[in-house]
Amino acid sequence: MNHLDLPTRFSRRSVLGAALAASLAPIARLAAAENRPARILLRSSWQTVNIGDIAHTPGVLHLLEKYLPQAEIRLWPTKVDNGVEEILAKRFPKLIVAKHAEEITKAIAESDFLLHSSGPSLVAQSSIARWKKETGKPYGVYGITFSSVAPEAIELLTSAKFAYFRDSVSLQFAKEHGVKCPIMEFAPDGAFATDIRNDPAADAFLKEHGLEAGKFLCAIPRYRKTPYWKIHGTTPTANDELAMKKNMAMREHDNGPIRQAIVEVVRNTDMKVLVCPEDQSQVALGKDILVDPLPEDVKKKVVWRDKYWVTDEALSTYVRSAGLFGLEMHSPIMCIGNGIPAIVCRFIEQTSKGYMWRDIGLEDWLFDLDDEKQIPGIVPAVLAMAKDPAAAKAKAAKAREFVEKRQRETMAEVERASRVG
Repeated sequence: MNHLDLPTRFSRRSVLGAALAASLAPIARLAAAENRPARILLRSSWQTVNIGDIAHTPGVLHLLEKYLPQAEIRLWPTKVDNGVEEILAKRFPKLIVAKHAEEITKAIAESDFLLHSSGPSLVAQSSIARWKKETGKPYGVYGITFSSVAPEAIELLTSAKFAYFRDSVSLQFAKEHGVKCPIMEFAPDGAFATDIRNDPAADAFLKEHGLEAGKFLCAIPRYRKTPYWKIHGTTPTANDELAMKKNMAMREHDNGPIRQAIVEVVRNTDMKVLVCPEDQSQVALGKDILVDPLPEDVKKKVVWRDKYWVTDEALSTYVRSAGLFGLEMHSPIMCIGNGIPAIVCRFIEQTSKGYMWRDIGLEDWLFDLDDEKQIPGIVPAVLAMAKDPAAAKAKAAKAREFVEKRQRETMAEVERASRVG
């Protein structure tokens, strides 16, 4: 197993702990005088047209709930539309959401610690800069991919109490480009901890389409670049047009192996396959590139989900499956976080986040579509997962165990950094 090598993180722990305690002493005295728990402001919820971007927030909220149960959590979101705010309120009824300018200003003034949630970059860089300038209070970054050489981003990460990266490539990049945060380590994407569910909707969908729990796999297609202009109904820019040309040029190259895996699963096992989306653009793409070209004998055992869904129904469906494969990242993350096998196929347009599969011990389930030598391994890996569900689940469980260990260790740092009494 090629886990990320992490043992050196403990060598500086006592020194860092003392320095951290000293830096937080004024906040500790203030909160102790007020006799109240820590107030953590979670900067998260980047968008809602992608179930993975939705998943960052409930995942990190679940970790905070589990490891910092006394803390008062406030959410500073970018987007909580499409029913997401209601889903969060149902799962986390004590959560305070600061959406409007006056609410955000109040949350900033009253919170003790800012936690930047998982994401594809230092997404809320400007928010961290505002927090730092207006309050001088501590902050941390939890589970991001990082590839920026911008001086401000590097300085903000350096000034954080901790900077956790969700893939080893990002961690190494940060070190090589001058980030000198006192605690810089690997931490799995917060979405691994997502546990929001909509079981009635999932059960109704499975019943309607003749899918039985444990007897189907999920498959997800993808374009190289997500066509957000289509999702948002805007006029494409010149760069969008170029991106779509690349999408069309590569869509068979990328999705063809996924379609062939569907054929082999249907013809060689008793499994069915559900073609489903992670973002809104993948609904139509799934039909066009995966379902419609299938041989007729295979189509009879393939279900196409013809509507977008949000994270709670998707996760309830995934946990009823025997596994998942495709070209996305966060559906596999949610699967492994809930003990369900998942195979990831990546390409350069998705940044380095896919390498977290290698970091958590699932390198055999990671395929780089930019490396032609790896592509022939996709179909056998999917077929093996379908033919031996017990072995696949055991492999997923081992990766989940590693993820949960890192969650415990990294959340201990969050607790220390935000401690006020």
